Amino acid sequence: MCCMCSDPYIHNCLQKDPLLVKVNKLTSTKTQLPYSYYSLPFCKPDSIVDSAENLGEVLRGDRIENSPYVFEMREPKMCQIVCRSSIDDKQAKELKEKIGDEYRVNMILDNLPLVVPIAWQDRNAIVYQGGYHVGVKGQYAGSKDEKVFIHNHLTFFVKYHKDETTELSRIVGFEVKPFSINHQFEGQWNDKNTRLITCDPHSSKLVTNSDTPQEVEAGKEIIFTYDVGFEESDVKWASRWDTYLLMTDDQIHWFSIVNSLMIVLFLSGMLAMIMLRTLYRDISRYNQLETEEEAQEETGWKLVHGDVFRPPENSDLLCVCVGTGVQFFGMLLVTMIFAVLGFLSPSNRGGLMTAMLLTWVLMGLFAGYASSRFYKMFKGSEWKSITLRTAFLFPGIAFGIFFILNALIWGEKSSGAVPFTTMFALVLLWFGISVPLVFVGSYLGFKQPAIEAPVKTNKIPRQVPEQAWYMNPSFTILIGGILPFGAVFIELFFILTSIWLHQFYYIFGFLFLVFIILIITCAEITIVLCYFQLCSEDYNWWWRSYLTSGSSAIYLFLYAGFYFFTKLQITKLVSGILYFGYMLLASFAFCVLTGTIGFCACFWFTRLIYSSVKID
Repeated sequence: MCCMCSDPYIHNCLQKDPLLVKVNKLTSTKTQLPYSYYSLPFCKPDSIVDSAENLGEVLRGDRIENSPYVFEMREPKMCQIVCRSSIDDKQAKELKEKIGDEYRVNMILDNLPLVVPIAWQDRNAIVYQGGYHVGVKGQYAGSKDEKVFIHNHLTFFVKYHKDETTELSRIVGFEVKPFSINHQFEGQWNDKNTRLITCDPHSSKLVTNSDTPQEVEAGKEIIFTYDVGFEESDVKWASRWDTYLLMTDDQIHWFSIVNSLMIVLFLSGMLAMIMLRTLYRDISRYNQLETEEEAQEETGWKLVHGDVFRPPENSDLLCVCVGTGVQFFGMLLVTMIFAVLGFLSPSNRGGLMTAMLLTWVLMGLFAGYASSRFYKMFKGSEWKSITLRTAFLFPGIAFGIFFILNALIWGEKSSGAVPFTTMFALVLLWFGISVPLVFVGSYLGFKQPAIEAPVKTNKIPRQVPEQAWYMNPSFTILIGGILPFGAVFIELFFILTSIWLHQFYYIFGFLFLVFIILIITCAEITIVLCYFQLCSEDYNWWWRSYLTSGSSAIYLFLYAGFYFFTKLQITKLVSGILYFGYMLLASFAFCVLTGTIGFCACFWFTRLIYSSVKID
């Protein structure tokens, strides 16, 4: 951030104002295990000060600390010595491992992350890589032995936008070009006053390449240096994040999403049209049946009217699942609305995760209300029992998986391991806010009159006739999940890329549109298959309606596996367990969400059609 600036809220800086560079975690797409910057033998300031992180930042593994790099606004510096460090065997091994795993160093200036500009030859454009690599592997000329080299010289470029009427400037870009150079110096070492032979602005000797790189080897000394240059930019402060957000080819992204949405909308329209025409004909025919002989010959969905609202097996578990799904739905809806309105921009690190956690906790009220309403409809009387299960089933499973994965991260000594204090805060949110809200919602829901079925339920269950192979529950459930997954799988690619390849995700408007399409497709595919099921005189629709759209989670998990083997380069066992552990948790949540959407749509549909016909 900018220190001693004229206005700390809008980050206006005068010339020579100090600019404090902060360091963040070391990240790698190969291991997915972040580490603290000072876990490697980099130069340290006199005292290391941790920046206050929000809940989302801690869960992401961010560890933001001060650094020995201090700039002055619009004051270029060349060949600045940071420190000289001698590394031992353990430190050399750590460096070689991190460089082999392609770890990157992340820094922050005025809340802007550090990027490395890379020329994109095919498109004659420049793309930006977040953070710079700790080092590289290579060979000396004429040698086949692979060596490891560290990037010990950093050439920073700070872009600023200058006010036309004043001398005030605002930082709009933070870039770096890393080099590896085996520094040499004359005479005795005198800390930062030593004159380097390999980097001396007085003799116009600057670092522009890595022809004489600094090898990582135990017992060798490494001299860390940096340059900093300032460049005036036409980019305004309000638009400075555009560079970071346009790191990929947007045309492919937009075309793919629009294409997917058009296909899904077309299919949804066709399904809706077929359903409306078929239902209208059925209801008209049933209402025109007058004679007793005609009534006895009736077939299809009206024939099971005396059993269609019979409570299903494991109705308590179904109530819990629906309540949890309502909680998920509310969390996603509220979070996405805030994101679309711009409250959760990428510049607010950890803001999205913090918002999702807090919204999830508050939505416990609706989870309790929904589960108790259905529980009372199924003639349940122990509302406290259903409340406890709603409050603890999914959060308990999620917390258990999270705790195991966190223990694995802790075993790797990664900064991604959630500290005990944060774990305690999560438990406090769960037991202190979420559980009481679930109880309040459940109490309010159980006080409401029970939902009445539009038709009476027979005392003796009707026998379900033998079904055709294509109406087998397993087959229809698996088929039903394809369309909802098809609505989101292209957007899913970009979401997975942002999570596992450490890129920014920012098109929340499109994500919200995809979410709406997901709701429509889950509802329509479930209603269609439920209608066919009832027409074949099978009234066991409760669980099947939930699992029909919920089965899309199976395809999500399979796609996650495909993405793992085709897009990621993860080789460590622990990293693979982390990936599939978190994706299993995400798939479980997706099943609960889509299953609830399908169930509610089917519940509305069955009540609608059976209240529209004359039942003697």
